[in-house]
Amino acid sequence: METLVVSSTPALTKKKPGNTLLPITNHIEIMKYIIGIAMASCLLLLVNPASAQGPPITSDKPIMLGQGAWVAKTLTEVNVSQQGAYTYAPIMVHFIVKPDILLGIHAPFTHFNFEDDEGNGKEASFGDLRILGKYQFVRKDQKGKTFRMVAKTLQTLPTGQNRVFAGERLGEYSGYYGIVAGYEYIKYGISSELGYQWVPNTQNDALRVKLGFGLPFLKPTYPVNQLNLYFEYASNWEPETGNYRMLYAQGIQYAKKQLTVEASVRLPLVQNVPDGMEYRYGILLGARYIF
Repeated sequence: METLVVSSTPALTKKKPGNTLLPITNHIEIMKYIIGIAMASCLLLLVNPASAQGPPITSDKPIMLGQGAWVAKTLTEVNVSQQGAYTYAPIMVHFIVKPDILLGIHAPFTHFNFEDDEGNGKEASFGDLRILGKYQFVRKDQKGKTFRMVAKTLQTLPTGQNRVFAGERLGEYSGYYGIVAGYEYIKYGISSELGYQWVPNTQNDALRVKLGFGLPFLKPTYPVNQLNLYFEYASNWEPETGNYRMLYAQGIQYAKKQLTVEASVRLPLVQNVPDGMEYRYGILLGARYIF
Protein backbone atom coordinates (compact mmCIF):
# COMPACT_ATOMS: atom_id res chain seq x y z
CA MET A 1 0.00 0.00 0.00
CA GLU A 2 1.29 3.23 -1.02
CA THR A 3 1.30 6.10 1.46
CA LEU A 4 -1.83 8.16 1.20
CA VAL A 5 -1.52 10.86 -1.38
CA VAL A 6 -3.31 14.15 -1.69
CA SER A 7 -5.55 15.09 -4.56
CA SER A 8 -8.82 16.87 -5.11
CA THR A 9 -11.64 17.33 -7.57
CA PRO A 10 -12.16 20.74 -9.19
CA ALA A 11 -15.09 21.30 -6.83
CA LEU A 12 -12.81 20.92 -3.83
CA THR A 13 -10.49 23.85 -4.30
CA LYS A 14 -11.63 26.12 -1.52
CA LYS A 15 -9.05 26.54 1.21
CA LYS A 16 -9.96 26.30 4.86
CA PRO A 17 -10.57 29.78 6.31
CA GLY A 18 -7.90 30.79 8.77
CA ASN A 19 -5.63 27.90 7.86
CA THR A 20 -2.06 29.04 7.35
CA LEU A 21 -0.94 27.67 3.98
CA LEU A 22 2.40 27.95 2.28
CA PRO A 23 2.60 29.65 -1.13
CA ILE A 24 3.04 27.30 -4.07
CA THR A 25 6.60 28.55 -4.58
CA ASN A 26 7.43 27.27 -1.10
CA HIS A 27 6.07 23.84 -1.98
CA ILE A 28 8.20 23.73 -5.09
CA GLU A 29 11.23 24.60 -2.98
CA ILE A 30 10.34 21.88 -0.46
CA MET A 31 9.99 19.33 -3.26
CA LYS A 32 13.34 20.40 -4.71
CA TYR A 33 14.90 20.02 -1.26
CA ILE A 34 13.51 16.50 -0.75
CA ILE A 35 14.44 15.44 -4.29
CA GLY A 36 17.90 16.85 -3.64
CA ILE A 37 18.24 14.76 -0.50
CA ALA A 38 17.08 11.65 -2.35
CA MET A 39 19.52 12.26 -5.22
CA ALA A 40 22.35 13.03 -2.81
CA SER A 41 21.61 9.77 -1.00
CA CYS A 42 21.78 7.87 -4.29
CA LEU A 43 25.09 9.52 -5.20
CA LEU A 44 26.48 8.72 -1.77
CA LEU A 45 25.43 5.12 -2.17
CA LEU A 46 27.02 4.89 -5.61
CA VAL A 47 30.30 6.20 -4.25
CA ASN A 48 30.17 4.02 -1.12
CA PRO A 49 28.08 1.01 -2.06
CA ALA A 50 26.69 -1.17 0.87
CA SER A 51 23.83 -7.13 4.08
CA ALA A 52 20.22 -6.73 4.15
CA GLN A 53 18.80 -4.48 6.85
CA GLY A 54 15.19 -5.52 6.54
CA PRO A 55 12.27 -4.23 4.46
CA PRO A 56 10.98 -0.71 5.16
CA ILE A 57 7.45 -0.42 6.54
CA THR A 58 5.68 2.32 4.59
CA SER A 59 8.13 2.70 1.70
CA ASP A 60 9.58 0.26 -0.83
CA LYS A 61 12.95 -1.47 -1.13
CA PRO A 62 14.99 -2.51 -4.19
CA ILE A 63 16.35 -5.72 -2.67
CA MET A 64 14.76 -8.95 -3.87
CA LEU A 65 14.84 -12.45 -2.47
CA GLY A 66 16.00 -15.55 -4.34
CA GLN A 67 14.33 -16.69 -7.53
CA GLY A 68 11.13 -18.64 -6.90
CA ALA A 69 10.49 -17.11 -3.46
CA TRP A 70 6.97 -16.15 -2.40
CA VAL A 71 6.11 -13.41 0.10
CA ALA A 72 2.68 -13.08 1.72
CA LYS A 73 2.16 -9.80 3.56
CA THR A 74 -0.30 -7.26 4.85
CA LEU A 75 -0.09 -3.70 6.14
CA THR A 76 -3.39 -2.58 7.62
CA GLU A 77 -3.81 1.19 7.80
CA VAL A 78 -6.30 3.09 9.94
CA ASN A 79 -6.22 6.63 8.57
CA VAL A 80 -8.03 9.56 10.18
CA SER A 81 -8.76 12.89 8.50
CA GLN A 82 -11.22 15.74 9.01
CA GLN A 83 -13.81 13.61 7.19
CA GLY A 84 -13.54 10.62 9.52
CA ALA A 85 -11.75 7.26 9.36
CA TYR A 86 -10.74 5.04 6.45
CA THR A 87 -9.32 1.55 7.01
CA TYR A 88 -7.28 -0.16 4.29
CA ALA A 89 -6.43 -3.84 4.87
CA PRO A 90 -4.67 -5.47 1.90
CA ILE A 91 -3.64 -9.05 1.29
CA MET A 92 -0.45 -8.86 -0.78
CA VAL A 93 1.34 -11.70 -2.56
CA HIS A 94 4.72 -11.18 -4.25
CA PHE A 95 6.59 -13.69 -6.41
CA ILE A 96 10.25 -13.47 -7.49
CA VAL A 97 10.07 -14.60 -11.13
CA LYS A 98 13.79 -14.11 -11.67
CA PRO A 99 16.55 -12.69 -9.44
CA ASP A 100 15.83 -9.26 -10.94
CA ILE A 101 12.07 -9.43 -11.62
CA LEU A 102 9.21 -9.30 -9.09
CA LEU A 103 5.46 -9.47 -9.72
CA GLY A 104 2.80 -8.87 -7.10
CA ILE A 105 -0.92 -8.48 -6.54
CA HIS A 106 -2.59 -6.46 -3.75
CA ALA A 107 -6.21 -7.29 -2.91
CA PRO A 108 -7.53 -4.87 -0.25
CA PHE A 109 -10.59 -4.73 1.95
CA THR A 110 -11.72 -1.26 2.96
CA HIS A 111 -13.98 0.30 5.58
CA PHE A 112 -15.28 3.87 5.48
CA ASN A 113 -16.53 5.60 8.61
CA PHE A 114 -17.48 9.03 7.31
CA GLU A 115 -20.04 10.73 5.10
CA ASP A 116 -18.87 12.10 1.76
CA ASP A 117 -20.36 14.82 -0.45
CA GLU A 118 -22.76 12.30 -2.01
CA GLY A 119 -24.12 11.24 1.36
CA ASN A 120 -22.36 7.85 1.47
CA GLY A 121 -21.72 6.88 5.09
CA LYS A 122 -20.29 3.80 6.79
CA GLU A 123 -19.46 1.01 4.40
CA ALA A 124 -17.18 -2.04 4.12
CA SER A 125 -16.23 -3.34 0.70
CA PHE A 126 -13.52 -4.72 -1.55
CA GLY A 127 -11.03 -2.02 -2.54
CA ASP A 128 -9.06 -1.19 -5.67
CA LEU A 129 -6.99 -4.12 -6.94
CA ARG A 130 -3.33 -3.29 -7.54
CA ILE A 131 -0.75 -4.99 -9.77
CA LEU A 132 2.94 -4.49 -8.94
CA GLY A 133 5.96 -4.98 -11.19
CA LYS A 134 9.64 -4.39 -10.33
CA TYR A 135 12.85 -4.78 -12.33
CA GLN A 136 16.26 -4.56 -10.66
CA PHE A 137 18.80 -2.93 -12.97
CA VAL A 138 21.63 -2.06 -10.56
CA ARG A 139 23.25 -4.39 -8.02
CA LYS A 140 26.57 -3.77 -6.29
CA ASP A 141 27.41 -6.15 -3.45
CA GLN A 142 30.31 -5.96 -1.06
CA LYS A 143 31.07 -7.66 2.23
CA GLY A 144 28.36 -6.68 4.71
CA LYS A 145 26.72 -4.13 2.43
CA THR A 146 24.84 -3.75 -0.83
CA PHE A 147 23.45 -1.05 -3.13
CA ARG A 148 20.59 -1.72 -5.56
CA MET A 149 18.14 0.13 -7.79
CA VAL A 150 14.84 -0.98 -9.33
CA ALA A 151 12.28 0.43 -11.72
CA LYS A 152 8.72 -0.17 -10.54
CA THR A 153 5.16 0.28 -11.65
CA LEU A 154 1.96 -0.02 -9.64
CA GLN A 155 -1.28 -0.22 -11.62
CA THR A 156 -4.46 0.54 -9.66
CA LEU A 157 -7.64 -1.00 -11.08
CA PRO A 158 -11.00 0.60 -10.15
CA THR A 159 -12.62 -2.37 -8.39
CA GLY A 160 -13.56 -0.46 -5.22
CA GLN A 161 -16.01 2.27 -4.23
CA ASN A 162 -15.65 5.64 -5.95
CA ARG A 163 -14.81 8.06 -3.15
CA VAL A 164 -12.37 10.74 -2.07
CA PHE A 165 -10.67 10.45 1.32
CA ALA A 166 -8.19 13.08 2.54
CA GLY A 167 -7.71 13.96 -1.11
CA GLU A 168 -6.98 10.41 -2.26
CA ARG A 169 -9.12 9.31 -5.20
CA LEU A 170 -10.53 5.82 -4.73
CA GLY A 171 -12.35 3.71 -7.30
CA GLU A 172 -10.47 5.19 -10.28
CA TYR A 173 -7.69 3.85 -12.49
CA SER A 174 -4.19 5.21 -11.97
CA GLY A 175 -0.66 4.22 -12.91
CA TYR A 176 2.48 4.82 -10.85
CA TYR A 177 6.00 4.73 -12.32
CA GLY A 178 9.12 5.21 -10.23
CA ILE A 179 12.73 4.43 -9.37
CA VAL A 180 13.73 2.99 -5.98
CA ALA A 181 17.30 3.07 -4.66
CA GLY A 182 18.53 1.40 -1.49
CA TYR A 183 21.73 0.99 0.47
CA GLU A 184 21.89 -1.58 3.25
CA TYR A 185 24.71 -2.06 5.69
CA ILE A 186 24.89 -4.12 8.86
CA LYS A 187 24.62 -0.90 10.90
CA TYR A 188 21.89 0.96 8.99
CA GLY A 189 19.76 1.09 5.85
CA ILE A 190 18.74 3.95 3.53
CA SER A 191 16.02 3.87 0.88
CA SER A 192 14.76 6.56 -1.50
CA GLU A 193 12.13 6.68 -4.21
CA LEU A 194 11.16 9.14 -6.92
CA GLY A 195 8.04 8.54 -9.00
CA TYR A 196 5.07 9.93 -10.89
CA GLN A 197 1.41 9.09 -10.35
CA TRP A 198 -0.74 9.32 -13.50
CA VAL A 199 -4.51 9.68 -13.02
CA PRO A 200 -6.15 9.96 -16.47
CA ASN A 201 -8.72 12.67 -17.20
CA THR A 202 -8.10 14.51 -13.94
CA GLN A 203 -5.88 17.28 -12.58
CA ASN A 204 -4.48 14.94 -9.95
CA ASP A 205 -1.25 13.67 -11.51
CA ALA A 206 1.39 13.86 -8.81
CA LEU A 207 5.10 13.80 -8.15
CA ARG A 208 6.04 11.55 -5.23
CA VAL A 209 9.24 11.43 -3.23
CA LYS A 210 10.06 9.04 -0.37
CA LEU A 211 13.03 8.78 1.96
CA GLY A 212 13.57 6.23 4.73
CA PHE A 213 16.20 5.31 7.31
CA GLY A 214 16.43 2.02 9.24
CA LEU A 215 18.47 1.33 12.36
CA PRO A 216 18.97 -2.16 13.87
CA PHE A 217 19.09 -2.80 17.62
CA LEU A 218 20.51 -6.34 17.55
CA LYS A 219 23.64 -7.80 16.04
CA PRO A 220 23.16 -9.56 12.67
CA THR A 221 22.56 -13.30 13.08
CA TYR A 222 21.47 -16.24 10.96
CA PRO A 223 18.72 -17.32 11.09
CA VAL A 224 17.42 -13.75 11.19
CA ASN A 225 16.60 -12.29 14.62
CA GLN A 226 16.44 -8.51 14.33
CA LEU A 227 14.69 -5.49 15.83
CA ASN A 228 14.66 -2.39 13.59
CA LEU A 229 13.58 1.20 14.07
CA TYR A 230 12.40 3.11 10.95
CA PHE A 231 12.17 6.82 10.16
CA GLU A 232 10.25 7.37 6.92
CA TYR A 233 9.15 10.46 4.99
CA ALA A 234 6.77 10.72 2.03
CA SER A 235 5.70 13.77 0.03
CA ASN A 236 3.16 14.27 -2.75
CA TRP A 237 2.76 17.33 -4.96
CA GLU A 238 0.15 17.89 -7.67
CA PRO A 239 1.53 20.43 -10.17
CA GLU A 240 -1.89 21.28 -11.67
CA THR A 241 -3.81 21.84 -8.43
CA GLY A 242 -0.90 22.96 -6.24
CA ASN A 243 -1.97 20.55 -3.49
CA TYR A 244 0.93 19.35 -1.36
CA ARG A 245 1.42 17.06 1.62
CA MET A 246 4.41 15.69 3.50
CA LEU A 247 3.99 12.82 5.98
CA TYR A 248 6.32 11.31 8.56
CA ALA A 249 6.09 7.71 9.81
CA GLN A 250 7.84 6.38 12.90
CA GLY A 251 7.93 2.59 12.92
CA ILE A 252 9.33 -0.44 14.68
CA GLN A 253 9.83 -3.90 13.20
CA TYR A 254 10.79 -7.35 14.51
CA ALA A 255 12.01 -10.11 12.18
CA LYS A 256 12.41 -13.74 13.29
CA LYS A 257 13.45 -16.24 10.61
CA GLN A 258 10.84 -15.99 7.80
CA LEU A 259 8.30 -13.95 9.83
CA THR A 260 8.27 -10.18 10.23
CA VAL A 261 5.84 -8.07 12.29
CA GLU A 262 5.77 -4.28 12.30
CA ALA A 263 3.92 -1.21 13.50
CA SER A 264 4.09 2.47 12.62
CA VAL A 265 2.44 5.81 13.42
CA ARG A 266 2.08 8.35 10.60
CA LEU A 267 1.67 12.11 11.07
CA PRO A 268 1.49 15.12 8.71
CA LEU A 269 4.41 17.54 8.65
CA VAL A 270 3.21 19.96 5.95
CA GLN A 271 -0.21 20.24 4.29
CA ASN A 272 -1.65 22.59 1.69
CA VAL A 273 -4.98 21.03 0.78
CA PRO A 274 -8.65 21.99 0.28
CA ASP A 275 -10.97 22.54 3.21
CA GLY A 276 -11.95 19.26 4.86
CA MET A 277 -9.10 17.23 3.36
CA GLU A 278 -6.53 17.63 6.15
CA TYR A 279 -4.90 14.36 7.18
CA ARG A 280 -4.64 13.93 10.96
CA TYR A 281 -2.88 10.64 11.70
CA GLY A 282 -2.54 7.02 10.71
CA ILE A 283 -1.85 3.78 12.60
CA LEU A 284 -0.29 0.92 10.66
CA LEU A 285 0.07 -2.75 11.66
CA GLY A 286 1.66 -5.32 9.37
CA ALA A 287 3.16 -8.76 8.98
CA ARG A 288 4.93 -10.69 6.22
CA TYR A 289 6.05 -14.27 5.74
CA ILE A 290 8.59 -15.65 3.25
CA PHE A 291 7.94 -19.07 1.68
